[in-house]
Amino acid sequence: MEFRAEAKYMRVSPQKVRLVLGLIQGRRVEEAMNTLAFTNKGCAPAVHKLLRSALENANYLSQEKGLDVDVDRLFVKRAVANEGPRLKRIRPAPMGRAFHYQRRMSHIEIALEEKGGRKAEAAHAEAGQGAKSSGKAKAKPAGKKPAGKK
Repeated sequence: MEFRAEAKYMRVSPQKVRLVLGLIQGRRVEEAMNTLAFTNKGCAPAVHKLLRSALENANYLSQEKGLDVDVDRLFVKRAVANEGPRLKRIRPAPMGRAFHYQRRMSHIEIALEEKGGRKAEAAHAEAGQGAKSSGKAKAKPAGKKPAGKK
């Protein structure tokens, strides 16, 4: 099962957040939290808070729905930073001109999932073997193709 948390309208560029999210994607939650705690980026505390929120969502849903979720086996399945709306601003420039610039926002989403244990893998393997054994013949290996003309 997937447990997620979102933070919308964060006042940081999605490009900058993606640098931090790349550090934690695919890692165990404990390892990702340690990485974020020692990452020297401005958005790292916000991402750390969002990761904690996703972890608490997992705890809450496991208690509420009676699921057996092992927090030690959770890992960061998906960490995405999408573009939010932009604030268009004007900076005064010399000789009465104006420079236009945009302040970017981002929507950050983190999804956690539990790594499959041995029981789940064994059940999945048994289901896969039953489907494979029903076929009559095995596929033949492909032969060599003739060389093309030059």
